[in-house]
Order: sequence, then structure tokens, then C-alpha cells
Amino acid sequence: MGDEGPGSAVHLLCLAASSGVPLFCRSSSGGAPSRQQLPFSVIGSLNGVHMFGQNLDVQLNSARTEDTTVVWKNFHDSITLIVLSSEEGTSELRLERMLHMVFGAMVLIVGLEELTNIRNVERLKKELRVRLWDASYCLIDSFLGNSELIGDLTQCVDCVIPPEGSAMQETLSGFAEATGTAFVSLLVSGRVVAATEGWWRLGMPEAVLLPWLVGSLPPQAARDYPVYLPHGSPTVPHRLLTLTLLRGLELCLLCGPRPPLGQLDPQLLERWWQPLLEPLRACLPLGPRALPEGFPLHSDILGLLLLHLELRRCLFTVEPSKDKEPSPEQRRRLLRNFYTLVATTHFPPEPGPAEKQEDTVHAAQTPRACYLVLGPGMGWQLVAVQLGLRLLLLLLSPQTPTHGLRSLATRTLQTLTPLL
Repeated sequence: MGDEGPGSAVHLLCLAASSGVPLFCRSSSGGAPSRQQLPFSVIGSLNGVHMFGQNLDVQLNSARTEDTTVVWKNFHDSITLIVLSSEEGTSELRLERMLHMVFGAMVLIVGLEELTNIRNVERLKKELRVRLWDASYCLIDSFLGNSELIGDLTQCVDCVIPPEGSAMQETLSGFAEATGTAFVSLLVSGRVVAATEGWWRLGMPEAVLLPWLVGSLPPQAARDYPVYLPHGSPTVPHRLLTLTLLRGLELCLLCGPRPPLGQLDPQLLERWWQPLLEPLRACLPLGPRALPEGFPLHSDILGLLLLHLELRRCLFTVEPSKDKEPSPEQRRRLLRNFYTLVATTHFPPEPGPAEKQEDTVHAAQTPRACYLVLGPGMGWQLVAVQLGLRLLLLLLSPQTPTHGLRSLATRTLQTLTPLL
């Protein structure tokens, strides 16, 4: 499924589509941000071949060499994004979705108007450098590196399951009513613990980008941040207010001019959240774990990804059996690579029309499955099973019998179904 060696690199290029002038370049090496930059001649050649194809009415989307995958994407005939990856096993699906998330992050911070009506390229470069430096570069760099989240690939919101979910949901709804905003969520390490109905109605990609942005920023007691919604409000900014309840656990409010940040004083937070102090503390380890302490999982499970394809939410963890090989980084990489294989080859990313027809209800309730046994020297096994609107991917230890993969995955999916 591909390992990420120390020499692997990812380069992201952002250019003005009309002139080919680079607006910014970001790189990662071995999963960490890097100062390594591509020569201008290479950047010019990559953009030139794309523009040459456009002039001939040929759309160049991707290309492969022996060790590198390249993907191009043009947005609104104004911004061209190019990504090059030398990571082994990198899929075009992953890189395409990365570019969509990067452009969404740019709109989130700068707004669509600035990116589609470029009057002065040099002024835009300067403005991007100033306005993206603190926020969006943290966000963009996390797409290039080894993130613990997976929403950039699945286009589903990363969630966790709190131990006292109903009490937290009730308190969150009351707090939202008291502050006069319908869009409130509780986040831990960039994952949604609980959210109001209004927050869940946010479109893509902002539903994924907003928690990811908060999780990528340095810790701060409170923030009042202007953001645009790439889907819902790309030209009119909203305010993103964040309030730290415990280190790593933040309240997020998406609102207009009111309420002012000063109105959300410590006394208000204490009145609503002090009674839930212990359940809030219990949420802190949920970042990487996603599931409550003691949740019953088979001992052979090394990692899992559960997606609800209609609600666009997912659970992702590589914490089970931490004392076993492979490392958490390898587990995440294996599951991400397996997801791209499953999404492009075996299961459609959205429920197909047949699953929505009444005369095929029975067929839609029958699990569909695929599995993959990795080669010599590894032996880890991966299995995917889809039942209705839910898709489950498991990473399993080598001793799991192959003939039992489907039944184990189906039982695990049935156990997890009430959670998501």
C-alpha cells in the first residue's frame, strides 16, 4: 500500500491562471513542512504544459513519472493549483481532493472575490502572504503532511463519541440559545464532539475546514476570526469565535456581528459548562482515540474508519492495540491508501440510485465487502464492508483468519452503527 520514505516530498504550487505568476509555494518532506522549493523553471514548465493543453481544448488533469504523481486543477479560470507527490502509493484521488481543500482554505480566509477578480497580481501576492501566514498556511501545510485527521480525503467531518453525549448536546443547545447563534460546536483536536443542528447543516467544504482550521492553529484562550464560507457565503465574511474550555477542547461559534466576544465572559462559560467539568475532561483523550474508554472492539483490530455517507461524518482511529506493530503513522497511511482504493474501485463515494429504490431495499441491506492482504514481511489485513449508508474499513493483525474477515467487519459495523 506504499510507505512514505524519508526522501518523499509533496510540493504545492498556486499560480495566477492568466499570467502563470506563482502566488505561493508550499512543501513537505517526510510528512513535515519543508523549506525546499522547486526551481522556477520547473514551475514554469508545469504551468506551461497545462496552458498548452488548454489552448488546444485538451484538459490535462494528471500525469505520472517513475517516482512522481502530478495533478493540475483550475478554479474559476483564475487560480491554478498544482501538486506533485513522490510518496509511494499516492493516488490521484487523494491529490485531487487535496487541491479542492486547499482552494477551499484560501476562500475561507481571503474570500472568493479576491481570488476570482485579480486586478493586480503583485498586490494579491502580498495580500495572500499577509492574510494567509497565520491561519491558512497552518491549514494548508496540514493537508500536505501526516495529519491525524482524514476529512480532507473522505470529505466527511471527523467526529468523536463522548461518554455523556446527550448531556453535552443538551448543554450545547442551551448555550447556543443563550448566545443567540444557531451555529455552535465543541471540538477536541480538530474533531467534533457535539454540534447544534445549524452547525451540522453547514455545507462542504466548510464543515470539514472549520474544525480543521481550529485544530491547526496555536492554542489561544479566545479568538474572533473573520472567515468566509466557501459553499454558503464565499463573498460575505462571518465571525468564527473560539473559546477554550480546557487545553485542546474548544467551543466554536459561527455568527454575524453579534454576540461580541466580550459578552462571552468566564462567568457565562462557567454557568453552562462547570457542571460538565468531568465529562469534558473525559473528552480530552478522544482526539486520537475517537471512541469512549472501554468501548468493545475485537483484539485483532489495529485501526478503523467508519463513514456515514449521507450525514458526511466519520470516525477514524488507529489507537486500538497500540502495543502492536505497525506504528500509528503507518496505520493511518495504510487506511488512507486503502480508502482511496475502496472509493475508486469497489464502492461508489455516494449511495447509488439502486440503493434508494424501494424494490432494492433488501439488496441495500446486504453487506458488500472487499479485503486486501498485504505482501510478505507485512501480513496486515484490510477489509471494507458497506451496509446501507455506512462504510467501515478495518486494519487487522496478521493472525486474523482470512475467511473470518467479512464476519468480523460486519459484527463491528453493527456494534458501531448506534454511534454514527
